[in-house]
Amino acid sequence: MRILEERPLVASSGKAAQPTVAARILIAEDQPDVSEALRLLLKTAGYQSVWANSPARVVAEIEQHVYDAVLLDLNYARDTTSGEEGLELIQRLRAIDATLPLVVMTAWSTVDLAVEAMRRGAGDFIQKPWDNSRLLTVLRAQIETGRHARQEDQLQRREREDYDEAKQIQRSLLPAEVPRIPGLEISADWLPARGVGGDYFDVLPFRNGKVGICIADVAGKGMSAALLMSNLQAAVRALSGEAVAPRVLCQKVNAVLCGNNLVGRFITFFYAVVDTGNRTITYCNAGHNHPILERRDCTVERLDAGGPVLGEFPEAAFEQGELVFTPGDRLLLFTDGVSESRNDAGDEFGEPRLVKLMAANRSIPAADLRRALVQAFHEFSERPFRDDATLLVVAAQ
Repeated sequence: MRILEERPLVASSGKAAQPTVAARILIAEDQPDVSEALRLLLKTAGYQSVWANSPARVVAEIEQHVYDAVLLDLNYARDTTSGEEGLELIQRLRAIDATLPLVVMTAWSTVDLAVEAMRRGAGDFIQKPWDNSRLLTVLRAQIETGRHARQEDQLQRREREDYDEAKQIQRSLLPAEVPRIPGLEISADWLPARGVGGDYFDVLPFRNGKVGICIADVAGKGMSAALLMSNLQAAVRALSGEAVAPRVLCQKVNAVLCGNNLVGRFITFFYAVVDTGNRTITYCNAGHNHPILERRDCTVERLDAGGPVLGEFPEAAFEQGELVFTPGDRLLLFTDGVSESRNDAGDEFGEPRLVKLMAANRSIPAADLRRALVQAFHEFSERPFRDDATLLVVAAQ
C-alpha cells in the first residue's frame, strides 16, 4: 500500500474549504474535450490536474505519482456503455492504494451501476453532464475524507510497527535458548495471547552446579503487562545470584515493584534454585500456581511454600521450601493461561489434567513432555487464546 502525503484543507470564514496546498487530481477520461472541460474547472477551483486517457495510463500514474483524488470515467475503448472496464479499474486502483478517493463519472449511469461502483471502492458518483457546483462539492468532500483516511492509515501503520518492535524486544528478554545444565533437562514454551504479554520465565546459570529457575504472570494482558514484565525481568536478573536465597529474592523484587506504586498490577512469581550437586530444590512461591513435582515413583508433590503476590504488599514476609530432586524426578512450572484455559463448551483445562498427562508420558525426555503438554493444550483450548500461556519442564538426570 502506498501512503499519500498529507495535503491539508482549511475553511475560511463563510466560504467552502479551499486547498492551502494545491491538491493534485488525476482525470481518468478518454475524451479530450471532456478532459479539457474538467481541467479548466479544476484550475479555476485551485486544483492541479493530470489527464490519463486509458486504464493502463491511469494505473501507471497512480503507481508512480501522488494524487489526492481521481475523477474516474467508467467507459473506455473496450465497451462504451456497460461501465465494466471502469469497474475493473476501480479494483486495480484500490489494490494499489486503499485510501485514494475515487469519484466515478459516466453518462450511462444507472442505480445498479452506481451501487456496484461504490461496492468496489468508489467514494461517490457523478453523472455526465455534470453540475459544476456539485462536482466540486463532492470532490472537496472526498479529498477531505481521503486526508483523514490517510492520517488514520499512517497512525495504524505506526502502531503496528511499534507493536512489532515491542514484540521483538519482549522476545529478546526471554532466553533465546534454554541453557544446558549438566544433570538437568530443561524445556520451555512461551505462548503470548496477543503477541506481547505478561508471562515471563527465565533460567539463570550460576556457579557450583546451581541454576535459578523462575516463572511469573503479570496481572493483565497486552502492552501494559509486557512493560511490567520487562521491569520484573530486569529486577530478577539484577538481584538474583547463587548466594541469594529464593525468599530473599522475592522480598527484594517485591520491594522494587511496590516502590513503583502500580495499583492493581500485581505479579504471581515462583523462583527456585536447583543445586545439581546436592540434588535439592530450594524455592519460594509468591502467589503463583503451585508447580507439580512428579517423583520417579509416580508420587506427586506441589510446591506451595512462599507468600503473597508481588507488588501489592510492601511489608509481606516470604518463606521458602526445600525438597530433594533426584534423577527421574520431573518438575512442571506453568501459568494459569494453561490451567485455566477453556474449550468451546466452557470446560477448564485444569491442573488435574496436567498431572494425568505427566503420568501418561512418564518415560520421555523433558522436551518431548513439554511438546505433549502443549499439543494437548492446543487441542483442548478455544481460539484465540484468552490469556498468555507458559510451560517449563525441569527433569533431573
